[in-house]
Amino acid sequence: MTAEPDALAVVNQLRDLAADPLNRRAIVQDQGCLPGLILFLDHPNPQVVYSALLAVRYLAECRANREKMKGELGMMLSLQNVMQKTTTPGETKLLASEIYELLQVAGTAEEDQPEGGASCRRKAQFFLGTTNKRAKTVVLHIDGLDDSTRRSLCEEALLKIKGVISFTFQMAVKRCVVRIRSDLKAEALGSAIASTKVMKAQQVVKKEDGEEVLIPFQEDGPVEVEQNTDLPDYLPEEESPSQDPDKAVSRVGSAQEGVGWLSTAANFLSRSFYW
Repeated sequence: MTAEPDALAVVNQLRDLAADPLNRRAIVQDQGCLPGLILFLDHPNPQVVYSALLAVRYLAECRANREKMKGELGMMLSLQNVMQKTTTPGETKLLASEIYELLQVAGTAEEDQPEGGASCRRKAQFFLGTTNKRAKTVVLHIDGLDDSTRRSLCEEALLKIKGVISFTFQMAVKRCVVRIRSDLKAEALGSAIASTKVMKAQQVVKKEDGEEVLIPFQEDGPVEVEQNTDLPDYLPEEESPSQDPDKAVSRVGSAQEGVGWLSTAANFLSRSFYW
């Protein structure tokens, strides 16, 4: 296949690369990728905008990236535009506002509060912290999450739930980290996974001593939840430019390959947006 990738394919590839902590510094330091992601935030396709926001969120997980991201031309203004557009889906607005609030304090005394670990280390709870009352993080252990087909089933089930903001998979340990609105019950996620008929989810909870325990969801019938109608879908697995299903969240050591792909993405961004 020699056709040049379209905007959706490029932004999804950048999103997958940004999900790997080993790639985040390189993406932000690259002269083309961060400006390109900012331009994607103003793209007419809501699917492209949402995927670009996910990529920006991953990049901001690395604390060392945040001040540069805040100062990048158009970043804060583009996030504001996403939040203020009347046509922006609710979950997309919420994700944009959380990123905006995080970058807003970059380089200030408020950001200097201890985070409890290395700045670029993947954490079970994402950088969208407990100070934000509108959203929360739920970690699921999913029995049966064995391959890309099962992952696609999970994606379809989760995207149907109104109130799911974003999610990322850790295929090697059969986990899914889900950002949801604060008023959505975690049981709704368990019910959605159970609806696939081939997988079963348990909630991962960390005790005070740091030990993780698995809490099964009650099996007294499906939880009634509002169906999602306005959030753009993820790029389907068979259309994704990433052929490795583990690459986005669990593959270790992909930094060199990822950085190599950045030049391809940057060239596409230059040809598509810079005139």
